[in-house]
Amino acid sequence: MATLIRRGLVHEGLSADVATTGEEAIDAAADADVDVIVLDVMLPGIDGFETCRRLRSAGVWAPVLMLSARDAVEDRVAGLDAGGDDYLVKPFAFTELLARLRALTRRGGNDRAAPLCVGDLRLDPATREVMRGSIPVILSATEFALLETFMRRPGEVLSRLHLLDNAWDVAYENRSNVVDVYVGRLRRKIDEPFGRCSLETVRGAGYRLRP
Repeated sequence: MATLIRRGLVHEGLSADVATTGEEAIDAAADADVDVIVLDVMLPGIDGFETCRRLRSAGVWAPVLMLSARDAVEDRVAGLDAGGDDYLVKPFAFTELLARLRALTRRGGNDRAAPLCVGDLRLDPATREVMRGSIPVILSATEFALLETFMRRPGEVLSRLHLLDNAWDVAYENRSNVVDVYVGRLRRKIDEPFGRCSLETVRGAGYRLRP
């Protein structure tokens, strides 16, 4: 599968390298400036979840698209909690894989350069930095996109569908709980360590970032 995916990406004019184990992937990502990582959960040696955790611990923050034959909710949540940004279940169409990779690499364009501030929370789309006061907050690419969506409309109630459309750029089923998972992850990073409750759940409507 790795060979086929690489062949397809090269055919689309992209540069792609293949690592056959998690350990090899960690070494390769640390030595190269990659735009996105496609990571299979089932790997020889350490699995994809552990590989993703170690990539994040090593300071590799390129968006990670995880692949797995397992579509249970707990598996998708495990992939997101390990630091993944998206999760694609096998079998899949290559066109969908390509669309998701484009969505992950579109983030942070030049037209979004103005820093956003809500209270003492600051997000800079140009440098991809988030600060709570003077303390930096490390976010994955999808967490960053979700927080940016909230910070562009502070005080407004945003539906799950609106958040999916703006932070993922890829069609998800409306009943997907991926938004709830990521809001929980954001709370654990921008609120809980600072004793804040800025991300509110509005029952039956969605979520709101308090101004």
